Amino acid sequence: MTHSVPKPKISFAELRLRKHADYQRAYAASRKQHSREITWFCARRDAMPERRLHPSELLHGEPHTGPRIGLTVGKIMGKAHDRNRIKRRLRAAVTIHAALLADLPVDVILHPRRTVLLLEWDKLQREVANVFRAVCKQYTAPPER
Repeated sequence: MTHSVPKPKISFAELRLRKHADYQRAYAASRKQHSREITWFCARRDAMPERRLHPSELLHGEPHTGPRIGLTVGKIMGKAHDRNRIKRRLRAAVTIHAALLADLPVDVILHPRRTVLLLEWDKLQREVANVFRAVCKQYTAPPER
């Protein structure tokens, strides 16, 4: 009997987009894209203007080279406990499917719709996986001329 070794999960804390300036740079360098339950922005970090990093932003003394993911859930989404639940569910789904982004140097910002609050867990996971696959396809395809 063969057992496949599961890929180690990447914690959301390692992936998290933290600084307001990074969110603004990603918004400026990308365009809004839609899926059924999530709107997202995605931008390659190597295409954005560089900025000096604070020592707290370095991962083991080096700048983070893999994907970074940000979540935005505004007050329009409901009361604090609803927004927190949406963020918890999204963080869990992102952690499961983060390996789909491999080592792409991208910043992805997810804007869920309120329906994510009551969406079945399997459907939410599929939605996040589809978004990450679309990001992968967008940035691993050869450049258009």
